[in-house]
Amino acid sequence: MDELPILPTTVIGSYPRPKWLREAIRLHKAGKISDEELTEAFNDAALAVLHDHYLAGIDVPTDGEVKRDEMVEYFAERLGGFKFYGPVRVWGTAYYRKPAVVGKIEYKSPLLVDEFNYTKSVSYTPNVKITITGPYTIAYWSYNEYYKDMQDLVFDLAKIINKELHNLVDAGARIIQIDEPAIHSNKKDVSWAVEAVNEAVKGINAKLVVHICYGDYRIVAPYLNEFKVDQINFALKIYNYRYLELFKKYGYEKELGLGVIDVHSRRVESAEEVAKDIKKSLKYFPAEKIWINPDCGLKLLPRSIAFQKLVNMVKGTKMVREELKK
Repeated sequence: MDELPILPTTVIGSYPRPKWLREAIRLHKAGKISDEELTEAFNDAALAVLHDHYLAGIDVPTDGEVKRDEMVEYFAERLGGFKFYGPVRVWGTAYYRKPAVVGKIEYKSPLLVDEFNYTKSVSYTPNVKITITGPYTIAYWSYNEYYKDMQDLVFDLAKIINKELHNLVDAGARIIQIDEPAIHSNKKDVSWAVEAVNEAVKGINAKLVVHICYGDYRIVAPYLNEFKVDQINFALKIYNYRYLELFKKYGYEKELGLGVIDVHSRRVESAEEVAKDIKKSLKYFPAEKIWINPDCGLKLLPRSIAFQKLVNMVKGTKMVREELKK
């Protein structure tokens, strides 16, 4: 990993798919374009997202996860032991194909290595980040029709993810984010769910990040230092940063990924607003331990708004960097 500036800027993972990619996916489903043409469209979209991140000035970009329909569905399609029955309503008009576990989970082949290799080959920086959904979230957002209990399912998934992470490191991945938005859903599960994440990252020689968003952080706060990772990034803008006090109370000592962009709002935060929010966080944690990111993935926003939010996020961060030099 190349040296990064103080307060490095990054994204959580997802980014809006270009309109033409959505059309290519529709045409492929209709049998009107080939697998090869769809792959080309996916690669072109990843390149376009990286270009947006480059123009915005993001220090640690991703490919926008443009090759993935959904953060659980994508992995369930590629692992043995899963079956799909049909779409499930998440909220509003949003649906996803909720998978069911009907047999022992099996790792058939690498899940993200091809995606990472392409991203690495076209990235403007070696500091590219690859994201993968964590074992607890995959299990929690699936039906369990095979395992004795949730815990057995989660730890089997952790072993599978560990294999994938080893393959990613072998391919050159140096910054890996494990997405665990569901990990604080059940208070009784948190202690062993953290152990499962640690099992997933066991022996992985990379900068490791966990992403947690939306919910009651009081449930997971006592366990944050038990994660064997370098950084945890949180949705914080939407909560007006009130959880910073909580993290300080529990002696949180890892790097903090500070969510400063509300991904559920089309209002574009100004650079001055971002700078003010970052400075608020500096009352709780040193700048050397803070990374700057949106609250969550940007995929549900119009692309022009997502891009402008990132532009202002970087501008606001640079304003604080300049103040720190004085």
